[in-house]
Amino acid sequence: MQFHNCYAVQKAFGSRSQLKKEISINMKTYFVYIVKCKDDSFYTGFTNNLERRLEEHNIGTDKDAYTYSRKPVTLVWFEMFTDPTQAILIEKKIKGWSRRKKQALIDEDWDKLVQYSKNYTQFGKGD
Repeated sequence: MQFHNCYAVQKAFGSRSQLKKEISINMKTYFVYIVKCKDDSFYTGFTNNLERRLEEHNIGTDKDAYTYSRKPVTLVWFEMFTDPTQAILIEKKIKGWSRRKKQALIDEDWDKLVQYSKNYTQFGKGD
């Protein structure tokens, strides 16, 4: 699994082994995640097994999948949930966000995240 450049993993768990320990304690864990593709685009997804899902993205067996021609992918952000319904709702929200808003989330730049959440017609497109 590729966890480099994923500040959320390092901050939340400190290490990959700590992440695995956390997952094994709570077997019903779901993830919303963002990967950065080879072409620098972002892909947002939902899974109950983050390590397996990242491997699937990087193996790329489905030629119609978004990440198939954009591998390798690197995990840049994720959030854990115990309620799959809530996780799916968050995934759908993030999928509708602009690239710069996703980048603000990845960077944990809360001021920009708020700025990019405002109505473009009222506040302009910004930077």
